[in-house]
Amino acid sequence: MGVGIIGTGSYLPDIVLSNDELGDRLGVQPDWIMQKTAIRERRVAAADEATSDLATVAAQKALESAQVPAGEVDIIVLATSTPDQPMPATACLVQAKLSAHRAAAFDVDAVCTGFIYGLVVARGMLLADPRARTALVIGADTYSRILNYEDRRTAVLFGDGAGAVVLSKTEGATGISVATLGSDGRHADYVQIPAGGSRRPPSPSSIAAGEHYFAMRGGDVRRLANEVFPNVVKELVAADGTDLQNLDLIVPHQANGVMLAEWERELGVVAGVMHRTVERYGNTGAASVPVTLDDAVCSDLLHDGSRALLVAFGGGMTWGGVALTWGNGKTQGGSV
Repeated sequence: MGVGIIGTGSYLPDIVLSNDELGDRLGVQPDWIMQKTAIRERRVAAADEATSDLATVAAQKALESAQVPAGEVDIIVLATSTPDQPMPATACLVQAKLSAHRAAAFDVDAVCTGFIYGLVVARGMLLADPRARTALVIGADTYSRILNYEDRRTAVLFGDGAGAVVLSKTEGATGISVATLGSDGRHADYVQIPAGGSRRPPSPSSIAAGEHYFAMRGGDVRRLANEVFPNVVKELVAADGTDLQNLDLIVPHQANGVMLAEWERELGVVAGVMHRTVERYGNTGAASVPVTLDDAVCSDLLHDGSRALLVAFGGGMTWGGVALTWGNGKTQGGSV
């Protein structure tokens, strides 16, 4: 008995923030943004859209593609670092919106690696409980609510979005075969919101100092990511008993398009194997892997027996990935 993905879905808000508009705000040329990030545009949630709203639509699409009623879902895991509010868990809000009343629902925060963490946790829960059959794993973030749009180091990178998958128990060789997770809290200050939590509650002084905004030490993050990402890919391939040339698809965290191109060259994978959505959507945090996976499904890049890796890294610092063999041909994307 294994666990595999039987449905995917995604949702990207309608509002498009182009490099032209963002460049005007930041006082930089659109070409500079493209050269640094390979991002042309990103999506921004409407004023009345919160993380739970984005997550719910993506989840509905995934359930529709899997042909699974919400009432049959046993587990909901929502990966986000931009919850609707500090409590309750945003997953519980999504559960209510979906009417998935029998499901256990909770959040996971591993920043941009959150979806991978959620996938591994949900898989383990399904394997551990003979009564549970189906899990919904969602990655959703609204980074536009925590960005300082005067900080060109971060504002050019991030967008809003949500992606989701439906997991089900499978028989045979399909499903997730290998998983790996890692973290190094010694580098927790590389990606953070300095104030607003229990150590430094929000105050007039913290708001005046802009400490409620997302902050990132970009150079340090890039150096660590350049070390971690190729190693995770190689670890998964070795543990799965295959090699890079036999992979049909790599779905990476869409951190930065320039970095993705560098990793593609370093790993020596065939052009097109490393799938990208970063040019259109930017870095959507925990949503970037499931959004990009759904895009690959909708683009007919995965078929019965396809071998794929899902890989991410994020604040914490955290990283992780899974190797899988694509399912039974019934999986259809549900992007909007």
